[in-house]
Amino acid sequence: MAVEIERKFLVKGDFRNQVKESVHIVQGYLSDNKNRTVRVRIRDDKGYMTVKGPTNGVSRFEWEKEIPKAEAAALLSLCPAVIDKTRHIVEYCGHKFEVDEFHGDNEGLIVAEIELNDEAETFEKPSWLGEEVSYDRRYYNSQLLVNPYKRWE
Repeated sequence: MAVEIERKFLVKGDFRNQVKESVHIVQGYLSDNKNRTVRVRIRDDKGYMTVKGPTNGVSRFEWEKEIPKAEAAALLSLCPAVIDKTRHIVEYCGHKFEVDEFHGDNEGLIVAEIELNDEAETFEKPSWLGEEVSYDRRYYNSQLLVNPYKRWE
């Protein structure tokens, strides 16, 4: 169990020549309310169950456990909808950015997340990093299921 400190940004430029690794992710939510989310995810060939607490600024409680892929697939079948995305890993000036390129109803949306050790931690921003959206709930994956990017004006 740990506290996750994460900041999220729109991607405004080309990051692709810096990608170290890419993985396919399909995820859904078994529970999503203001006090907790319970997420099930298949990341390439592995399954995961994650519980996250309420967001406090850019911090929140997070617990994650690897589960068999078949169990994750069975749990995903209980989810009313799923997020489909490709996650690209980019290392830049000592930090790791996870750049999520969404598919399906969220096609066209690309966001980058960086996990920090402290809310006040500073980091170099690559030229392709755009506006910060850490505090905008519309960009939470759980909210993208409710209000997909294709519906935004």
